[in-house]
Amino acid sequence: MTDVMLLWETPLLFEKLFVEYGIKCQRVPAESISTPFLPPCRCLILPTGFANPAYTSTLKSVARNKNKIENFLQKGGAVVIFGPMVPEHGYDWLPFELKYVQEQGYGTVQRVPGYEDLCVIDKHATEVEYDGYFLNTDAKVVLKDANNRPLMIIKDVGKGKVIACSIHEFPSKDFLQCIVEMSSSCKI
Repeated sequence: MTDVMLLWETPLLFEKLFVEYGIKCQRVPAESISTPFLPPCRCLILPTGFANPAYTSTLKSVARNKNKIENFLQKGGAVVIFGPMVPEHGYDWLPFELKYVQEQGYGTVQRVPGYEDLCVIDKHATEVEYDGYFLNTDAKVVLKDANNRPLMIIKDVGKGKVIACSIHEFPSKDFLQCIVEMSSSCKI
């Protein structure tokens, strides 16, 4: 069984992080979502740059398979989304409203109490690099920048969770292990 599927076409440095953390990870092209051959997994991850055609064609397949992604979430899977790396992005392939605005920054972040286990950054980190912020959502805010703009949100969808994050750093081991442990293994 695979714990995490990275939706991307080519090798990423990001993959080495999962090996280091002891988390079973498989990189698959997003167009594989529409095939019956993918094994079950607990979490889908869209790495930074997923919406930028200069980096990948991932977004086309993700948008085309939005019903399968929603079904995966309903059954208890998790979808973790990093910054799209485009000036603006509307997540019309998600089953709730969310908008991203690109704005590179570095600074102090504010943690919202109650989500310490689901925070992408190490519990001792106070300053991070980020690539944008979120707007127009009823999702729960986990991290905010100094201007109170959401940098990380969580939204329950069925038995699963969507976690969107604009933090431009590798996620912590605790965060990734928490996502794997709390999610159900299911087919997409």
